[in-house]
Amino acid sequence: MKRVFAAPGDYIYFKSQVPLHKIPIGTKQWRYYDFGPKVVPPLICLPGTAGTADVYYKQIMSLSMKGYRVISVDIPCVWNHQEWIQNFEKFLDAIDVPHIHLYGTSLGGFLAQLFAQHRPRRVKSLILSNTFLETRTFATAMPWAPIVGWAPSFLLKRYVLTGIRDGPHEPFIADSVDFVVSQVETLSRDDLASRLTLTVDNAAVKPLLISDSFITIMDTNDYSSIPQELKDQLSERYPGGRRAYLKTGGDFPFLSRPDEVNLHLQLHLRWVGLEAHPEFMQSIPKDGTGGSHSKENDKKDHDRDDEPKDNGGNPESNSEESQSSPSAPEGSDFMA
Repeated sequence: MKRVFAAPGDYIYFKSQVPLHKIPIGTKQWRYYDFGPKVVPPLICLPGTAGTADVYYKQIMSLSMKGYRVISVDIPCVWNHQEWIQNFEKFLDAIDVPHIHLYGTSLGGFLAQLFAQHRPRRVKSLILSNTFLETRTFATAMPWAPIVGWAPSFLLKRYVLTGIRDGPHEPFIADSVDFVVSQVETLSRDDLASRLTLTVDNAAVKPLLISDSFITIMDTNDYSSIPQELKDQLSERYPGGRRAYLKTGGDFPFLSRPDEVNLHLQLHLRWVGLEAHPEFMQSIPKDGTGGSHSKENDKKDHDRDDEPKDNGGNPESNSEESQSSPSAPEGSDFMA
């Protein structure tokens, strides 16, 4: 029986308190949340193909209250990796952020590495989750990759949704899947086409200037849509990186295991020397005017408020940090 999806209570509260920003930069529209004290260099969260800025709402709520600034962005409609690098840099300039810490999952993790490769002075550290180093595997798995930019919306949406593992799931993972599926429904044809193009456009991450000790790899060990061999390649590339393993959590642990993910993010930020300033964040204000705001546009987006309604909790922590990778089952060959 198909699950009926209603917006989680904590998401509804988040949307009522934390403003959504929309700013045009050149021909691109950037949609993002920015919350936390501006005196702190931000942690910027980049979603996967199926994600939006909204999928990291649990990280924004938790980490900002601890004194960190968290920015979560939608990937705009860019059609090649060089365009991504150039436009993301323009975005950082527009919001006056010279240096950043990047947290990327799936496609977002790949784009984070590319930006760190080409703009090393701006990236202070990386947290990479269920991600990869090269796109060849995904291009091979999509025979119609050369025409993805002209494919109709229903085909693109179907392709993205079939990459999300169907149930049965335990309740918190099932809720995370439902939430992400609801976000996919909000994406336009161009959003989907550009993200899939970035997934299959031939590219590979070259060695980074950033030290491995400033990189944390955070993977789930139950299953992931990223093939295990690609995750192994990532681990081999950064042998000195810190490991944070979640025994369960699926493709979207930031939603299904938020307490564990937030703890690992906080440990990483402390490890790389980022000092939090909780004295600047007393609480999420009732009028939504706290935290960091964009001068260009402080309007909230009400278009996506009719989504989800059970407040997902979190089972007891079963994650671990180490320097060696335990064995994990092989994933499918598409990324969510």
